[in-house]
Parts: sequence; structure tokens; C-alpha cells
Amino acid sequence: MDELKFLTAGMPLRTDKKRGYENALEILDEMNLDGIEVEFVQGVRMSDKSRQVVKDASKKYTFTAHGPFFINLNAREQEKIDASITRIIDTATVANEFGGYSITYHAAFYLGNDKDVVFKRVADRTAQIIEILEKDNNKIWIRPETTGKATQWGDIDEIIKLSKEFKQVLPCVDFSHLHARSGGAFNTYDEFCGILENIATNLGDEAINNFHAHLAGIAYTAKGEKNHLPLEDSDMNYKDLLKAIKKFGVKGVVVCESPNIEDDCKLIKDYYNSL
Repeated sequence: MDELKFLTAGMPLRTDKKRGYENALEILDEMNLDGIEVEFVQGVRMSDKSRQVVKDASKKYTFTAHGPFFINLNAREQEKIDASITRIIDTATVANEFGGYSITYHAAFYLGNDKDVVFKRVADRTAQIIEILEKDNNKIWIRPETTGKATQWGDIDEIIKLSKEFKQVLPCVDFSHLHARSGGAFNTYDEFCGILENIATNLGDEAINNFHAHLAGIAYTAKGEKNHLPLEDSDMNYKDLLKAIKKFGVKGVVVCESPNIEDDCKLIKDYYNSL
């Protein structure tokens, strides 16, 4: 991608639900925002009309997609593994049809298993997903997301390691999740630069030039993420994060997941542009 885009996680809250994406795009235009992460959190469902509206709009706006929450590539039951693979493929298929840039999802839970064992299972099942997408000539970026609790697979090193194994896989870096997962770390300029340096060193310029990030205010405990908050109501150091992103010349998308999605999305875009 040739620049950094700022997206809302789902349609802006002030969207008229009857008009759906048509009205959502008008709001993006009014607020000078760049696109939407389509939220398939309860299932991959999108009407033909909505799909066409988004596809037509993809010439001007950038779209990504978030897979359903009911994904666990380390599930104990084979039927849950199969269903998880299907949900990721369905997300990638629909997103590719409407001209999406990439998809993201929470890949797995540890369920008490050794981290190396879980990594191998996630990698094996990711290989199955990539094989199916390749047969369909679907080249959309597949991005496991860094997660907000220590019980969830997906710290930054695990995501980078997986991305090194597959050409079509790159990270979705949820900076708020990293902050919450660590109990309050990953919140200084130097730490943000360290994350970006880690990605650049291990995955190269391609990863920096095709980035996918999430950002929100976040509440957390010693066990990790509790819930999202407006940025100004949290300790998330978004200004230094954006300074680090600017320093590294990151291109791609930053998706705002705050409860006041469009207002915080504009906040971070305006601040970034002021740097």
C-alpha cells in the first residue's frame, strides 16, 4: 500500500441502519476517514446488496474484514477445528469478493497446552487454509491478530514466527492487546519502536509497507484485557505509538476499535497528520 489509512471497526455508530453501508460511506466522507473493517464477529453474513456497495466503494475506500469470534485452531474437538477453518476461509472469500485488503481473526486458545505444541497445530491448520485459498486464486492477506489475554495464542513473537512460514500471512498488530496482555507494558515510544523493529527485521519491508494494526483505549488487569475504552479515557499512549509509526514509514491500515469508533478514528488520523 502507498500510504497509511485510518479505518473504523464496523460502520460508524451514527450510521442509519436502514441505509447501511451507503450512509456509512457518506459519514466517512464527511469525516475524512479512509474505510471500514467489516465485522463478521457473529458469522460471515453479508447481503448481496451490501457486498456490491462495498465492492463499488473499494475503488475509493479501503476495506478489511474481521473473522468471527468463534475461531479456535487449537480446539479439542475436530468439528470445532473444521468449523474454525471454514470461518476463516469464508471471511477471506467474502472479503476478496468485495475488494478487501486483508482479513484478521483471533486464531486460538492454549487450553493448557504447551506453547510449541499449539504453535505447530496453528501452523498446520494455517497451511490447510492457505492451500484452499491458493486453489481459489485468493491472494488476500491472512492475519492472525495479537491477542489481549495470556490464555489466548498470539503474542507478537508467535505471530511473527507464523508469518515467516507463509507468504500470504502477515501480522495484525493490536497494540492495545499487547499493552493489556503484558499488564501495562508496550506503551512507550521505545517499546513501540521495538515492536516495529522486530517486525521489520524478521519480515522485511513488505510487512512494514503492508501493515494492519488495531488501536483503542483499553481496560485491563493482571490477567489481561477487560474491555475497550475511548482513547482519552485510557492510559493507551496513542500519540507516541503514532510517532513511532510515522518514524518507520508504516503503510497499510490502522483500524480504530474504540467504543466511539469514528470519533477516535478521526482523533488518531488528525494527530498522525499533524506530525
